[in-house]
Amino acid sequence: MGMMTEYYHFFFTTLDLFALDLEPYRYSGVNMTGFRLLNIDNPQVASVVEKWAMERLQAPSKAESGMMEGMMTTEAALMYDAVYMVAAASQRASQITVSSLQCHRHKPWRFGSRFMNMLKDAQWNGLTGQIIVNKTDGLRKEFDLDVISLKEDGLEKVKTWVSLVTSSFCPPQIGVWNSQTGLNLTETNKDSSTNVTDSMANRTLIVTTILENPYVMYKKSDKPLYGNDRFEGYCLDLLKELSNILGFSYEVKLVSDGKYGAQNDKGEWNGMVRELIDHVSTSLGWNCRRRFGRSSESDLCPLLCQVADLAVAPLTITYVREKVIDFSKPFMTLGISILYHKPNGTNPGVFSFLNPLSPDIWMYVLLACLGVSCVLFVIARFTPYEWYNPHPCNPDSDVVENNFTLINSVWFGVGALMQQGSELMPKALSTRIVGGIWWFFTLIIISSYTANLAAFLTVERMDSPIDSADDLAKQTKIEYGAVRDGSTMTFFKKSKISTYEKMWAFMSSRKNTALVKNNREGIQRVLTTDYALLMESTSIEYISQRNCNLTQIGGLIDSKGYGVGTPIGSPYRDKVTIAILQLQEEGKLHMMKEKWWRGNGCPEEDSKEASALGVENIGGIFIVLAAGLVLSVFVAIGEFIYKSRKNLDIEEV
Repeated sequence: MGMMTEYYHFFFTTLDLFALDLEPYRYSGVNMTGFRLLNIDNPQVASVVEKWAMERLQAPSKAESGMMEGMMTTEAALMYDAVYMVAAASQRASQITVSSLQCHRHKPWRFGSRFMNMLKDAQWNGLTGQIIVNKTDGLRKEFDLDVISLKEDGLEKVKTWVSLVTSSFCPPQIGVWNSQTGLNLTETNKDSSTNVTDSMANRTLIVTTILENPYVMYKKSDKPLYGNDRFEGYCLDLLKELSNILGFSYEVKLVSDGKYGAQNDKGEWNGMVRELIDHVSTSLGWNCRRRFGRSSESDLCPLLCQVADLAVAPLTITYVREKVIDFSKPFMTLGISILYHKPNGTNPGVFSFLNPLSPDIWMYVLLACLGVSCVLFVIARFTPYEWYNPHPCNPDSDVVENNFTLINSVWFGVGALMQQGSELMPKALSTRIVGGIWWFFTLIIISSYTANLAAFLTVERMDSPIDSADDLAKQTKIEYGAVRDGSTMTFFKKSKISTYEKMWAFMSSRKNTALVKNNREGIQRVLTTDYALLMESTSIEYISQRNCNLTQIGGLIDSKGYGVGTPIGSPYRDKVTIAILQLQEEGKLHMMKEKWWRGNGCPEEDSKEASALGVENIGGIFIVLAAGLVLSVFVAIGEFIYKSRKNLDIEEV
């Protein structure tokens, strides 16, 4: 039936539990509790029981009864005490005579009442403890019952249950029975670490897990491997460390359906969670018969339904899972993030020298240059200090000129912007203020442009279409999803945050394409298609260390942890938790993570040596130079034609 495990507690009402042969269940972990009336802790009682056992062993053997050979039963002990009480009473009543009794006669024995009173007055410490008879009803009172429990070294007395408060038994009690209040159970501070249900030594546990790099992987070998030797990974190292600390053996089995564990609309679970839930119920056939019905397959439930004692895998601790199974303290903390392929780099173009400043800034600089030229032209016309006599030899001449024509003002602004200056210099205070402010402006602009120019000419730019979960939610071009029936999918399904609700609506509308069977399938889709996979950050860290084409986008969406799963109510959970905390304090968890996560790594972009600039970097400058030369030629031709026509008109006049 599979009921003799640590998940069951049997309470025996028989007083002969101590006499049963419990050796087959010594290391099974089953909880057995019962009462014992025989006071075998008393040396005198032990001597009588030993003599009894010797005589019984010499007697012819009887049919198998489940009792240990030669063990005195409670019924025999009570008979022994009863005979002794009668003998003691008879010795006290020397004047009492016993005549032959006849069954068909109804005349009572004339000394019967006197003999009963002697029995009630008699007291004796017998095999079953102190014997005191109630003088009113003739029933025994003030007797002690030892509460015994199964241990790995045999049955052990836990506490003594005393029938009256006036008992002189001193050890701590688990309860007191009173004729008015009944049995009152109290807590005990006794160390329960030696209880068989808390000890994991000498046990072989079934451990369910799932293939997931680098947690559980098939070990590469030229020879065929069997059993636990087939696997390797972080979880196998963790399991080995737990086994060394707690002293248990284990058998690793892959989850039958290849899933972590999620709940469907009918409330049914799958994956590793289901195997932990079925640990108890499958042994009775409840869930199994419900799955297979009343067919002949239901008789093979223990074989068809895989059960497990532990789940050691990247199993996320969630609220819904915690309601049906137990978790240890997390052995790894993490969060959900986005796995996406690295964006294709864009090499600098021929006009990349314009990239240090945005097009808006270039337009504003051009407008500022034109504006300053116009202001300088107006102020130079307005101030009298910019006008001068072109004929110094004739001081009385009324002809004056101004160097800051509109063309010259523009030339002054362009010269200052190009850090070259011009032959025109302002003379008036007002025009000098305009020139000084313009020089300060061009100093900042040119310095900023120069500082960014080298980076834009030599560094390959990485433009990613998405930078966070919000970017994913706002678009539908890039498809995204998670592992089907995993904790990440459950997070988005249960989330009440508007962004994540929108993302789940997108994923649920494309379940056949957005959700993947496992991480391997999702990684392949990220590499081959325009797809983003939502998964745990630790897995992304491992993958990106080994595939330089993949990267993590954005930060963590949430925070959670991986824990060791156990059936609900399992006595192993606290032991596993203490062992995990010990490994954490010793730094072994960190060392195991470093062992399995460290890869060859990807070359850092910042470590690249500066490369020589090619035509593709600064070719635009030559284009601008050529365009300027061609424009100057056409302008010169235009000037020549214009001047020739003007001279021709003058000659005709």
